[in-house]
Amino acid sequence: MDTLERMWEDVAYELQAANSIAFDGCHKIYLQMDAEQTAQMVEYGYETIIRADEMEYDAMLATLREWYEESCGLRFIQAVRTVEGNPNEGFTSLIPQGAEWEDEDEDEEED
Repeated sequence: MDTLERMWEDVAYELQAANSIAFDGCHKIYLQMDAEQTAQMVEYGYETIIRADEMEYDAMLATLREWYEESCGLRFIQAVRTVEGNPNEGFTSLIPQGAEWEDEDEDEEED
C-alpha cells in the first residue's frame, strides 16, 4: 500500500468521530472534530460545510476524496479540535501538502 493510501486510512478513521467536514473550494479541507470548530468554520465564511448528521459516513468519505481530487496542487486535509489555551495545538495533519509528490518520488526510487 502506498503512503497516500495509508494517509486516507487516517482520514477514514478520524471521520468516524467528526462533527463536520469543510472545503474552501481550492485546497483547504478540514474535518471539524467538535461543534465549536464547525461553528468556527461557519464564522470564517466557509460555504461548503457538511455536518455528520446530514450525510452518511461513506458518502462523506467519498466527498472528501472528490474534494481532494478536484483541488489544486497545494491541497491538504487536516482534522481540527478545540484546544483551550492554544488553538494551534488542535490541528492534526492527515494528508499534508505535497503528499502525492512524495508518493511519486517513492515510486521512482523503487524502479
